[in-house]
Amino acid sequence: MPVPVLRIGNASGFYGDRFDALREMLTGGPLDVLTGDYLAELTMLILGRDRLKDPATGYARTFLAQLEEGLGLAADRGIKLVTNAGGLNPAALAERIGELADRVGVPVRVAHVTGDDLLADGQDQWPRDVLTANAYLGGAGIAECLRAGADVVVTGRVTDAALVTGPAAAHFGWTAEDLDPLAGAVVAGHVLECGAQATGGNYAFFGEHDVRRPGFPLAELYPDGSAVITKHPGTGGAVTVSTVTAQLLYETAGARYPGPDVTARLDTVRLAPDGPDRVRISGVRGEAPPAALKVGLTRLGGHRSEVVFVLTGLDVEAKARLVRAQLDGVLAAARPAEVRWSLARTDRADAPVQEEAGALLRLVVRARDPEVGRVVGAACVELALASYPGFHVAAPPGKPAPYGVFEAASVDADAVRHVAVLPDGTRVPVLPAPVRTADEPAPLPGPVLPEPLPAGPTRRAPLGLVAGARSGDKGGSANVGVWVRDDDAWRWLAHELTVERFRHLLPETARFTVTRHVLPALRALNFVVDGILGEGAASQARFDPQAKAVGEWLRARHLEIPEVLL
Repeated sequence: MPVPVLRIGNASGFYGDRFDALREMLTGGPLDVLTGDYLAELTMLILGRDRLKDPATGYARTFLAQLEEGLGLAADRGIKLVTNAGGLNPAALAERIGELADRVGVPVRVAHVTGDDLLADGQDQWPRDVLTANAYLGGAGIAECLRAGADVVVTGRVTDAALVTGPAAAHFGWTAEDLDPLAGAVVAGHVLECGAQATGGNYAFFGEHDVRRPGFPLAELYPDGSAVITKHPGTGGAVTVSTVTAQLLYETAGARYPGPDVTARLDTVRLAPDGPDRVRISGVRGEAPPAALKVGLTRLGGHRSEVVFVLTGLDVEAKARLVRAQLDGVLAAARPAEVRWSLARTDRADAPVQEEAGALLRLVVRARDPEVGRVVGAACVELALASYPGFHVAAPPGKPAPYGVFEAASVDADAVRHVAVLPDGTRVPVLPAPVRTADEPAPLPGPVLPEPLPAGPTRRAPLGLVAGARSGDKGGSANVGVWVRDDDAWRWLAHELTVERFRHLLPETARFTVTRHVLPALRALNFVVDGILGEGAASQARFDPQAKAVGEWLRARHLEIPEVLL
Protein backbone atom coordinates (compact mmCIF):
# COMPACT_ATOMS: atom_id res chain seq x y z
CA MET A 1 0.00 0.00 0.00
CA PRO A 2 1.29 3.48 -0.80
CA VAL A 3 2.24 5.76 2.07
CA PRO A 4 -0.45 8.37 2.77
CA VAL A 5 1.73 11.33 1.79
CA LEU A 6 3.68 11.85 -1.44
CA ARG A 7 6.35 14.53 -1.15
CA ILE A 8 7.07 16.23 -4.48
CA GLY A 9 9.62 19.04 -4.69
CA ASN A 10 10.67 21.39 -7.46
CA ALA A 11 14.21 22.45 -8.32
CA SER A 12 13.76 24.57 -11.44
CA GLY A 13 11.22 27.10 -12.64
CA PHE A 14 12.89 27.93 -15.97
CA TYR A 15 15.91 27.15 -18.14
CA GLY A 16 18.61 29.08 -16.28
CA ASP A 17 17.26 28.83 -12.74
CA ARG A 18 19.58 28.41 -9.75
CA PHE A 19 22.03 25.64 -10.61
CA ASP A 20 22.55 24.50 -7.03
CA ALA A 21 18.81 24.08 -6.38
CA LEU A 22 18.80 20.42 -7.46
CA ARG A 23 21.44 19.53 -4.90
CA GLU A 24 19.77 21.66 -2.22
CA MET A 25 16.43 19.93 -2.72
CA LEU A 26 17.94 16.44 -2.78
CA THR A 27 19.88 16.97 0.44
CA GLY A 28 17.67 19.41 2.37
CA GLY A 29 14.99 17.05 3.64
CA PRO A 30 12.76 14.08 2.79
CA LEU A 31 11.36 13.83 -0.75
CA ASP A 32 9.84 11.11 -2.88
CA VAL A 33 9.94 12.90 -6.23
CA LEU A 34 11.91 15.91 -7.44
CA THR A 35 10.69 17.77 -10.52
CA GLY A 36 12.29 20.36 -12.75
CA ASP A 37 10.44 22.71 -15.10
CA TYR A 38 12.77 24.01 -17.82
CA LEU A 39 10.33 24.95 -20.58
CA ALA A 40 8.60 28.22 -21.35
CA GLU A 41 7.21 29.57 -24.58
CA LEU A 42 10.44 31.50 -25.14
CA THR A 43 12.54 28.42 -24.27
CA MET A 44 10.99 26.38 -27.06
CA LEU A 45 12.24 28.97 -29.55
CA ILE A 46 15.74 28.83 -28.02
CA LEU A 47 15.79 25.03 -28.21
CA GLY A 48 14.44 25.16 -31.76
CA ARG A 49 17.36 27.31 -32.82
CA ASP A 50 19.74 24.92 -31.04
CA ARG A 51 18.25 22.03 -32.99
CA LEU A 52 18.73 23.90 -36.27
CA LYS A 53 22.45 24.06 -35.55
CA ASP A 54 22.72 20.48 -34.27
CA PRO A 55 19.84 17.98 -34.61
CA ALA A 56 21.31 15.96 -31.72
CA THR A 57 20.53 18.79 -29.27
CA GLY A 58 17.24 20.54 -28.46
CA TYR A 59 17.18 19.67 -24.75
CA ALA A 60 18.09 21.67 -21.60
CA ARG A 61 21.77 20.93 -21.19
CA THR A 62 21.79 22.48 -17.70
CA PHE A 63 19.87 19.52 -16.30
CA LEU A 64 22.44 17.06 -17.58
CA ALA A 65 25.19 19.09 -15.90
CA GLN A 66 23.23 19.15 -12.64
CA LEU A 67 23.05 15.34 -12.73
CA GLU A 68 26.83 14.98 -12.60
CA GLU A 69 26.39 15.10 -8.84
CA GLY A 70 22.61 14.95 -8.53
CA LEU A 71 22.09 11.52 -10.09
CA GLY A 72 24.00 9.77 -7.31
CA LEU A 73 22.36 11.85 -4.60
CA ALA A 74 18.89 10.98 -5.91
CA ALA A 75 19.72 7.28 -6.22
CA ASP A 76 21.15 7.13 -2.69
CA ARG A 77 17.98 8.70 -1.27
CA GLY A 78 15.49 6.81 -3.44
CA ILE A 79 14.15 10.03 -4.98
CA LYS A 80 12.57 9.85 -8.43
CA LEU A 81 13.47 12.61 -10.91
CA VAL A 82 10.80 13.90 -13.31
CA THR A 83 11.58 16.75 -15.69
CA ASN A 84 10.53 18.34 -18.97
CA ALA A 85 14.17 19.18 -19.70
CA GLY A 86 13.92 16.92 -22.77
CA GLY A 87 12.47 19.87 -24.63
CA LEU A 88 12.48 19.03 -28.33
CA ASN A 89 14.57 15.88 -27.94
CA PRO A 90 13.64 13.84 -24.84
CA ALA A 91 15.01 10.65 -26.36
CA ALA A 92 18.47 12.19 -26.76
CA LEU A 93 18.50 13.53 -23.21
CA ALA A 94 17.39 10.15 -21.86
CA GLU A 95 20.24 8.54 -23.76
CA ARG A 96 22.75 11.08 -22.41
CA ILE A 97 21.52 10.41 -18.86
CA GLY A 98 22.02 6.69 -19.41
CA GLU A 99 25.59 7.34 -20.58
CA LEU A 100 26.19 9.57 -17.56
CA ALA A 101 24.86 6.87 -15.23
CA ASP A 102 27.30 4.35 -16.71
CA ARG A 103 30.19 6.80 -16.41
CA VAL A 104 29.58 7.73 -12.77
CA GLY A 105 28.57 4.20 -11.77
CA VAL A 106 25.01 4.95 -10.68
CA PRO A 107 22.57 2.31 -11.99
CA VAL A 108 19.29 4.08 -12.76
CA ARG A 109 16.34 3.21 -14.95
CA VAL A 110 15.63 6.03 -17.40
CA ALA A 111 12.35 6.46 -19.30
CA HIS A 112 11.02 9.21 -21.51
CA VAL A 113 7.79 10.50 -22.99
CA THR A 114 7.29 11.47 -26.63
CA GLY A 115 4.50 12.57 -28.93
CA ASP A 116 4.31 16.27 -28.20
CA ASP A 117 6.58 17.25 -31.12
CA LEU A 118 4.08 17.50 -33.96
CA LEU A 119 6.70 18.39 -36.57
CA ALA A 120 8.75 15.30 -35.76
CA ASP A 121 5.52 13.32 -35.87
CA GLY A 122 5.03 14.30 -39.50
CA GLN A 123 1.95 16.47 -39.04
CA ASP A 124 1.98 19.00 -41.87
CA GLN A 125 -0.96 21.28 -41.11
CA TRP A 126 1.29 23.99 -39.68
CA PRO A 127 2.63 26.95 -41.69
CA ARG A 128 5.87 26.30 -43.54
CA ASP A 129 7.90 28.79 -41.47
CA VAL A 130 7.04 27.17 -38.11
CA LEU A 131 10.19 26.26 -36.19
CA THR A 132 8.55 24.23 -33.40
CA ALA A 133 5.03 22.83 -32.94
CA ASN A 134 4.45 21.08 -29.63
CA ALA A 135 1.27 19.82 -28.02
CA TYR A 136 0.92 20.24 -24.27
CA LEU A 137 0.64 16.68 -22.94
CA GLY A 138 -0.66 15.64 -19.54
CA GLY A 139 0.83 13.47 -16.84
CA ALA A 140 -0.45 10.06 -18.00
CA GLY A 141 2.76 9.19 -19.87
CA ILE A 142 4.85 10.10 -16.82
CA ALA A 143 2.64 7.86 -14.69
CA GLU A 144 3.18 4.91 -17.08
CA CYS A 145 6.95 5.33 -16.83
CA LEU A 146 6.91 5.48 -13.04
CA ARG A 147 4.63 2.45 -12.75
CA ALA A 148 7.20 0.58 -14.85
CA GLY A 149 9.89 1.35 -12.29
CA ALA A 150 11.63 4.37 -13.85
CA ASP A 151 13.98 6.32 -11.59
CA VAL A 152 14.27 9.23 -14.04
CA VAL A 153 11.52 10.36 -16.41
CA VAL A 154 12.30 12.86 -19.15
CA THR A 155 9.58 14.56 -21.17
CA GLY A 156 9.23 17.14 -23.86
CA ARG A 157 6.42 19.70 -23.80
CA VAL A 158 3.98 18.74 -21.09
CA THR A 159 1.90 21.11 -19.02
CA ASP A 160 3.85 22.40 -16.05
CA ALA A 161 1.39 20.74 -13.67
CA ALA A 162 1.84 17.36 -15.41
CA LEU A 163 5.15 16.98 -13.59
CA VAL A 164 3.02 16.62 -10.44
CA THR A 165 -0.15 14.94 -11.75
CA GLY A 166 1.89 12.12 -13.31
CA PRO A 167 3.74 11.05 -10.15
CA ALA A 168 0.61 11.52 -8.03
CA ALA A 169 -1.53 9.37 -10.33
CA ALA A 170 1.12 6.64 -10.33
CA HIS A 171 1.52 6.73 -6.57
CA PHE A 172 -2.13 6.87 -5.54
CA GLY A 173 -3.53 4.76 -8.38
CA TRP A 174 -5.73 7.52 -9.74
CA THR A 175 -7.42 7.03 -13.10
CA ALA A 176 -8.68 9.61 -15.58
CA GLU A 177 -12.05 9.52 -13.81
CA ASP A 178 -10.58 10.81 -10.52
CA LEU A 179 -11.24 14.40 -11.49
CA ASP A 180 -11.18 16.04 -8.06
CA PRO A 181 -7.86 14.48 -6.93
CA LEU A 182 -6.30 15.28 -10.30
CA ALA A 183 -7.53 18.87 -10.04
CA GLY A 184 -5.97 19.17 -6.61
CA ALA A 185 -2.67 17.90 -8.01
CA VAL A 186 -2.91 20.43 -10.87
CA VAL A 187 -3.28 23.26 -8.38
CA ALA A 188 -0.34 21.97 -6.33
CA GLY A 189 1.68 21.60 -9.53
CA HIS A 190 0.88 25.15 -10.57
CA VAL A 191 2.10 26.42 -7.22
CA LEU A 192 5.35 24.45 -7.51
CA GLU A 193 6.12 25.05 -11.17
CA CYS A 194 7.84 28.44 -10.85
CA GLY A 195 10.14 27.39 -8.04
CA ALA A 196 10.92 30.16 -5.57
CA GLN A 197 7.95 32.27 -6.66
CA ALA A 198 5.95 30.17 -4.16
CA THR A 199 8.41 30.80 -1.33
CA GLY A 200 8.67 34.58 -1.46
CA GLY A 201 10.47 35.20 -4.74
CA ASN A 202 9.00 38.03 -6.85
CA TYR A 203 6.52 38.60 -4.02
CA ALA A 204 4.73 41.94 -3.71
CA PHE A 205 5.29 42.28 0.05
CA PHE A 206 8.89 41.08 -0.12
CA GLY A 207 9.99 43.24 2.82
CA GLU A 208 8.12 40.96 5.23
CA HIS A 209 10.54 38.04 4.81
CA ASP A 210 14.20 37.35 4.17
CA VAL A 211 14.14 36.58 0.47
CA ARG A 212 17.82 37.03 -0.32
CA ARG A 213 17.98 33.32 -1.15
CA PRO A 214 14.53 31.75 -0.96
CA GLY A 215 14.29 27.99 -0.80
CA PHE A 216 12.43 25.95 -3.38
CA PRO A 217 8.94 24.62 -2.67
CA LEU A 218 7.59 21.15 -2.12
CA ALA A 219 4.09 19.73 -1.83
CA GLU A 220 2.90 17.03 0.53
CA LEU A 221 0.14 15.40 -1.53
CA TYR A 222 -2.66 13.24 -0.11
CA PRO A 223 -4.86 10.60 -1.78
CA ASP A 224 -7.84 12.99 -2.09
CA GLY A 225 -5.76 15.53 -4.00
CA SER A 226 -5.37 17.94 -1.10
CA ALA A 227 -1.85 19.17 -0.41
CA VAL A 228 0.33 21.16 1.93
CA ILE A 229 2.82 23.54 0.33
CA THR A 230 6.01 23.94 2.33
CA LYS A 231 9.81 24.03 1.94
CA HIS A 232 12.82 22.32 3.45
CA PRO A 233 13.70 23.39 7.03
CA GLY A 234 16.21 26.20 7.33
CA THR A 235 15.86 27.48 3.78
CA GLY A 236 15.16 31.15 3.05
CA GLY A 237 11.97 32.86 2.05
CA ALA A 238 8.53 31.98 3.38
CA VAL A 239 5.46 29.95 2.53
CA THR A 240 2.28 31.81 3.50
CA VAL A 241 -1.29 31.97 2.25
CA SER A 242 -0.31 35.19 0.50
CA THR A 243 2.79 33.79 -1.30
CA VAL A 244 0.75 30.79 -2.45
CA THR A 245 -2.12 33.03 -3.60
CA ALA A 246 0.33 35.09 -5.63
CA GLN A 247 1.59 32.02 -7.47
CA LEU A 248 -1.92 30.64 -8.00
CA LEU A 249 -2.82 33.83 -9.87
CA TYR A 250 0.31 33.75 -12.02
CA GLU A 251 -0.37 33.14 -15.72
CA THR A 252 -3.94 32.00 -15.14
CA ALA A 253 -7.23 33.57 -16.14
CA GLY A 254 -10.74 32.62 -15.04
CA ALA A 255 -12.30 30.10 -12.72
CA ARG A 256 -11.60 27.21 -15.10
CA TYR A 257 -7.97 26.16 -15.57
CA PRO A 258 -8.13 23.64 -18.43
CA GLY A 259 -5.46 21.01 -19.07
CA PRO A 260 -5.07 17.60 -20.69
CA ASP A 261 -5.55 15.71 -17.41
CA VAL A 262 -8.44 17.69 -15.95
CA THR A 263 -9.99 21.14 -15.82
CA ALA A 264 -9.29 22.50 -12.35
CA ARG A 265 -11.81 24.88 -10.83
CA LEU A 266 -9.78 27.69 -9.31
CA ASP A 267 -12.91 29.14 -7.75
CA THR A 268 -13.07 26.11 -5.45
CA VAL A 269 -9.53 26.36 -4.07
CA ARG A 270 -9.34 26.85 -0.33
CA LEU A 271 -6.10 27.97 1.33
CA ALA A 272 -5.39 27.85 5.05
CA PRO A 273 -2.30 28.13 7.25
CA ASP A 274 -1.05 24.77 8.53
CA GLY A 275 1.82 25.86 10.74
CA PRO A 276 5.03 27.82 10.07
CA ASP A 277 5.87 27.82 6.35
CA ARG A 278 2.96 25.47 5.63
CA VAL A 279 -0.19 26.22 3.63
CA ARG A 280 -2.95 23.65 3.09
CA ILE A 281 -4.76 23.49 -0.27
CA SER A 282 -8.14 21.76 -0.17
CA GLY A 283 -11.58 21.67 -1.74
CA VAL A 284 -10.42 21.70 -5.35
CA ARG A 285 -13.03 20.44 -7.76
CA GLY A 286 -12.27 19.02 -11.18
CA GLU A 287 -14.15 18.82 -14.46
CA ALA A 288 -13.44 16.78 -17.57
CA PRO A 289 -10.55 18.07 -19.69
CA PRO A 290 -11.20 19.68 -23.08
CA ALA A 291 -11.28 17.53 -26.22
CA ALA A 292 -8.42 19.50 -27.78
CA LEU A 293 -4.84 19.96 -26.65
CA LYS A 294 -3.10 23.31 -26.69
CA VAL A 295 -0.28 23.57 -29.23
CA GLY A 296 2.57 26.05 -28.98
CA LEU A 297 3.97 27.21 -32.33
CA THR A 298 7.16 29.23 -32.67
CA ARG A 299 8.81 30.72 -35.69
CA LEU A 300 11.51 33.26 -36.46
CA GLY A 301 9.77 36.58 -37.09
CA GLY A 302 12.64 38.60 -38.51
CA HIS A 303 15.31 40.87 -37.10
CA ARG A 304 15.02 43.53 -34.42
CA SER A 305 17.25 46.56 -33.94
CA GLU A 306 17.10 49.00 -31.05
CA VAL A 307 18.74 52.33 -30.32
CA VAL A 308 18.17 54.26 -27.09
CA PHE A 309 18.92 57.99 -27.26
CA VAL A 310 19.62 59.78 -23.96
CA LEU A 311 18.01 63.23 -23.83
CA THR A 312 19.39 65.31 -20.95
CA GLY A 313 18.16 68.45 -19.24
CA LEU A 314 15.90 71.00 -20.85
CA ASP A 315 13.62 70.74 -23.90
CA VAL A 316 13.30 66.94 -23.81
CA GLU A 317 10.18 66.85 -25.99
CA ALA A 318 11.77 69.15 -28.59
CA LYS A 319 14.95 67.07 -28.65
CA ALA A 320 12.89 63.95 -29.27
CA ARG A 321 11.04 65.63 -32.14
CA LEU A 322 14.37 66.64 -33.70
CA VAL A 323 15.75 63.08 -33.67
CA ARG A 324 12.58 61.68 -35.19
CA ALA A 325 12.58 64.32 -37.92
CA GLN A 326 16.23 63.62 -38.73
CA LEU A 327 15.54 59.89 -39.16
CA ASP A 328 12.21 60.14 -41.00
CA GLY A 329 13.83 60.05 -44.44
CA VAL A 330 16.09 57.09 -43.61
CA LEU A 331 13.19 55.07 -42.22
CA ALA A 332 10.99 55.87 -45.22
CA ALA A 333 13.70 54.70 -47.61
CA ALA A 334 14.58 51.55 -45.62
CA ARG A 335 10.89 50.56 -45.33
CA PRO A 336 11.11 48.33 -42.23
CA ALA A 337 8.13 46.17 -41.35
CA GLU A 338 7.62 48.08 -38.09
CA VAL A 339 8.94 51.25 -36.51
CA ARG A 340 8.22 52.01 -32.87
CA TRP A 341 9.25 55.12 -30.96
CA SER A 342 8.75 55.53 -27.19
CA LEU A 343 9.83 58.32 -24.87
CA ALA A 344 10.32 57.45 -21.19
CA ARG A 345 10.44 60.58 -19.06
CA THR A 346 12.88 59.29 -16.50
CA ASP A 347 14.27 62.81 -16.05
CA ARG A 348 13.50 65.20 -13.21
CA ALA A 349 14.01 68.92 -12.88
CA ASP A 350 17.08 70.37 -11.17
CA ALA A 351 18.63 66.91 -10.85
CA PRO A 352 21.79 66.69 -8.68
CA VAL A 353 22.93 63.55 -10.55
CA GLN A 354 23.33 63.67 -14.34
CA GLU A 355 21.63 60.31 -14.91
CA GLU A 356 18.54 61.62 -13.11
CA ALA A 357 18.38 64.50 -15.62
CA GLY A 358 18.09 62.11 -18.58
CA ALA A 359 15.08 60.81 -20.48
CA LEU A 360 15.22 57.80 -22.81
CA LEU A 361 14.00 57.89 -26.41
CA ARG A 362 13.78 54.34 -27.70
CA LEU A 363 13.68 53.41 -31.39
CA VAL A 364 12.81 49.82 -32.32
CA VAL A 365 12.90 48.65 -35.92
CA ARG A 366 11.77 45.24 -37.17
CA ALA A 367 12.45 43.84 -40.62
CA ARG A 368 12.85 40.51 -42.37
CA ASP A 369 16.18 41.65 -43.85
CA PRO A 370 18.84 42.38 -41.20
CA GLU A 371 20.38 44.91 -43.58
CA VAL A 372 17.50 47.28 -42.78
CA GLY A 373 18.55 47.41 -39.14
CA ARG A 374 22.17 48.00 -40.05
CA VAL A 375 21.22 50.93 -42.28
CA VAL A 376 19.10 52.52 -39.57
CA GLY A 377 21.78 51.93 -36.92
CA ALA A 378 24.41 53.60 -39.11
CA ALA A 379 22.13 56.59 -39.64
CA CYS A 380 21.70 56.94 -35.87
CA VAL A 381 25.48 56.97 -35.37
CA GLU A 382 25.86 59.65 -38.05
CA LEU A 383 23.78 62.02 -35.90
CA ALA A 384 26.44 62.04 -33.19
CA LEU A 385 27.75 65.51 -34.05
CA ALA A 386 24.70 66.84 -35.87
CA SER A 387 21.67 66.56 -33.62
CA TYR A 388 20.46 67.77 -30.21
CA PRO A 389 22.82 69.19 -27.56
CA GLY A 390 24.28 66.51 -25.31
CA PHE A 391 23.71 63.77 -27.90
CA HIS A 392 24.63 60.28 -26.80
CA VAL A 393 23.10 56.81 -26.86
CA ALA A 394 22.81 54.23 -24.06
CA ALA A 395 24.90 51.79 -26.13
CA PRO A 396 26.21 51.70 -29.68
CA PRO A 397 23.73 50.17 -32.14
CA GLY A 398 24.29 46.43 -32.12
CA LYS A 399 23.98 43.78 -34.76
CA PRO A 400 20.29 43.20 -35.68
CA ALA A 401 19.05 40.35 -33.51
CA PRO A 402 16.63 37.67 -34.67
CA TYR A 403 13.36 37.63 -32.76
CA GLY A 404 10.74 34.95 -32.38
CA VAL A 405 6.98 34.72 -32.59
CA PHE A 406 4.77 32.50 -30.44
CA GLU A 407 1.28 31.42 -31.44
CA ALA A 408 -1.18 29.22 -29.57
CA ALA A 409 -3.16 26.69 -31.62
CA SER A 410 -4.99 23.48 -30.82
CA VAL A 411 -5.22 19.90 -32.03
CA ASP A 412 -7.64 17.11 -31.26
CA ALA A 413 -6.22 14.95 -28.50
CA ASP A 414 -6.95 11.82 -30.54
CA ALA A 415 -4.57 13.05 -33.24
CA VAL A 416 -1.54 13.16 -30.91
CA ARG A 417 0.60 10.02 -30.50
CA HIS A 418 1.42 10.29 -26.80
CA VAL A 419 3.88 7.48 -25.99
CA ALA A 420 5.66 6.39 -22.81
CA VAL A 421 9.03 4.79 -23.58
CA LEU A 422 9.73 2.56 -20.60
CA PRO A 423 13.19 1.82 -19.14
CA ASP A 424 13.40 -1.43 -21.11
CA GLY A 425 12.56 0.37 -24.37
CA THR A 426 8.94 -0.81 -24.56
CA ARG A 427 6.74 1.85 -26.17
CA VAL A 428 3.34 2.18 -24.51
CA PRO A 429 0.68 4.31 -26.26
CA VAL A 430 -1.08 6.71 -23.89
CA LEU A 431 -4.72 7.30 -24.72
CA PRO A 432 -6.50 10.61 -24.08
CA ALA A 433 -8.86 10.89 -21.14
CA PRO A 434 -12.03 8.93 -22.02
CA VAL A 435 -14.35 11.72 -20.87
CA ARG A 436 -13.78 15.17 -22.34
CA THR A 437 -15.84 18.32 -22.54
CA ALA A 438 -17.33 19.94 -25.61
CA ASP A 439 -15.60 22.92 -27.21
CA GLU A 440 -17.54 25.35 -25.01
CA PRO A 441 -18.26 24.13 -21.47
CA ALA A 442 -21.39 25.34 -19.75
CA PRO A 443 -21.03 28.83 -18.30
CA LEU A 444 -20.42 29.08 -14.58
CA PRO A 445 -22.71 31.11 -12.35
CA GLY A 446 -21.43 34.60 -11.72
CA PRO A 447 -19.33 35.07 -8.58
CA VAL A 448 -21.03 36.48 -5.52
CA LEU A 449 -19.44 39.80 -4.61
CA PRO A 450 -19.26 40.89 -0.98
CA GLU A 451 -21.19 43.83 0.38
CA PRO A 452 -19.31 47.06 -0.40
CA LEU A 453 -17.29 48.64 2.35
CA PRO A 454 -19.30 51.44 3.99
CA ALA A 455 -18.49 54.93 2.77
CA GLY A 456 -15.97 56.86 4.81
CA PRO A 457 -12.96 59.15 4.52
CA THR A 458 -10.39 58.26 1.87
CA ARG A 459 -6.81 59.16 1.12
CA ARG A 460 -5.04 59.21 -2.23
CA ALA A 461 -2.34 56.54 -2.02
CA PRO A 462 -0.71 53.70 -4.01
CA LEU A 463 -2.86 50.62 -4.52
CA GLY A 464 0.10 48.52 -3.37
CA LEU A 465 -0.34 49.67 0.23
CA VAL A 466 -3.44 47.48 0.32
CA ALA A 467 -3.13 44.93 -2.51
CA GLY A 468 -0.55 42.54 -3.84
CA ALA A 469 -0.18 41.72 -7.52
CA ARG A 470 1.65 39.36 -9.83
CA SER A 471 1.66 39.46 -13.62
CA GLY A 472 3.00 37.39 -16.49
CA ASP A 473 2.68 36.38 -20.12
CA LYS A 474 0.57 33.88 -22.01
CA GLY A 475 1.38 34.13 -25.68
CA GLY A 476 0.49 37.64 -26.81
CA SER A 477 -1.64 38.32 -23.74
CA ALA A 478 -0.77 39.33 -20.20
CA ASN A 479 -2.50 38.51 -16.95
CA VAL A 480 -2.45 40.66 -13.83
CA GLY A 481 -3.60 38.95 -10.64
CA VAL A 482 -4.50 41.26 -7.74
CA TRP A 483 -5.29 40.04 -4.22
CA VAL A 484 -5.83 41.37 -0.72
CA ARG A 485 -5.33 39.73 2.66
CA ASP A 486 -8.44 40.54 4.69
CA ASP A 487 -12.18 40.71 4.19
CA ASP A 488 -12.56 44.48 4.52
CA ALA A 489 -9.94 45.08 1.82
CA TRP A 490 -11.76 42.54 -0.37
CA ARG A 491 -15.07 44.35 0.15
CA TRP A 492 -13.40 47.46 -1.24
CA LEU A 493 -11.27 45.93 -4.00
CA ALA A 494 -14.04 43.79 -5.52
CA HIS A 495 -16.13 46.89 -6.22
CA GLU A 496 -13.40 49.47 -6.82
CA LEU A 497 -11.04 47.75 -9.27
CA THR A 498 -13.35 47.38 -12.25
CA VAL A 499 -12.17 46.98 -15.84
CA GLU A 500 -12.74 50.70 -16.34
CA ARG A 501 -10.63 51.59 -13.30
CA PHE A 502 -7.94 49.14 -14.39
CA ARG A 503 -7.76 50.79 -17.84
CA HIS A 504 -7.59 54.22 -16.24
CA LEU A 505 -4.74 53.21 -13.94
CA LEU A 506 -2.84 51.47 -16.76
CA PRO A 507 -3.45 53.63 -19.86
CA GLU A 508 -1.32 51.35 -22.08
CA THR A 509 -4.07 48.71 -21.74
CA ALA A 510 -6.84 51.02 -22.97
CA ARG A 511 -6.74 49.89 -26.62
CA PHE A 512 -6.82 46.19 -25.77
CA THR A 513 -9.60 43.87 -24.66
CA VAL A 514 -9.46 43.52 -20.86
CA THR A 515 -11.38 40.76 -19.08
CA ARG A 516 -11.87 40.67 -15.30
CA HIS A 517 -12.22 37.35 -13.49
CA VAL A 518 -13.36 37.27 -9.86
CA LEU A 519 -12.09 34.61 -7.41
CA PRO A 520 -13.80 35.36 -4.08
CA ALA A 521 -12.31 32.40 -2.17
CA LEU A 522 -8.84 33.84 -2.86
CA ARG A 523 -9.97 37.47 -2.35
CA ALA A 524 -8.56 38.02 -5.81
CA LEU A 525 -9.22 39.56 -9.20
CA ASN A 526 -7.48 38.37 -12.34
CA PHE A 527 -7.28 40.67 -15.36
CA VAL A 528 -6.34 39.36 -18.81
CA VAL A 529 -5.16 41.92 -21.37
CA ASP A 530 -5.43 40.35 -24.81
CA GLY A 531 -2.75 41.24 -27.36
CA ILE A 532 -0.66 43.63 -25.30
CA LEU A 533 2.47 41.47 -25.85
CA GLY A 534 2.08 41.40 -29.62
CA GLU A 535 3.32 38.09 -31.00
CA GLY A 536 4.57 36.80 -27.65
CA ALA A 537 7.46 37.40 -25.28
CA ALA A 538 10.12 36.50 -27.85
CA SER A 539 8.94 39.29 -30.15
CA GLN A 540 9.77 41.89 -27.45
CA ALA A 541 6.78 44.04 -28.30
CA ARG A 542 7.06 46.04 -25.06
CA PHE A 543 9.72 47.46 -22.78
CA ASP A 544 8.61 44.68 -20.35
CA PRO A 545 8.22 41.91 -22.96
CA GLN A 546 6.93 39.23 -20.57
CA ALA A 547 4.69 41.57 -18.55
CA LYS A 548 6.51 40.56 -15.38
CA ALA A 549 6.31 44.06 -13.86
CA VAL A 550 2.84 45.17 -14.98
CA GLY A 551 1.45 44.14 -11.59
CA GLU A 552 4.02 46.30 -9.80
CA TRP A 553 3.19 49.21 -12.10
CA LEU A 554 -0.47 48.80 -11.11
CA ARG A 555 0.42 48.70 -7.39
CA ALA A 556 2.37 51.94 -7.78
CA ARG A 557 -0.63 53.81 -9.20
CA HIS A 558 -2.53 56.14 -6.88
CA LEU A 559 -6.25 56.14 -6.21
CA GLU A 560 -8.64 57.03 -3.40
CA ILE A 561 -8.37 54.33 -0.71
CA PRO A 562 -10.52 54.17 2.44
CA GLU A 563 -8.51 55.35 5.41
CA VAL A 564 -9.65 52.34 7.46
CA LEU A 565 -7.56 50.15 5.14
CA LEU A 566 -4.39 52.22 5.40
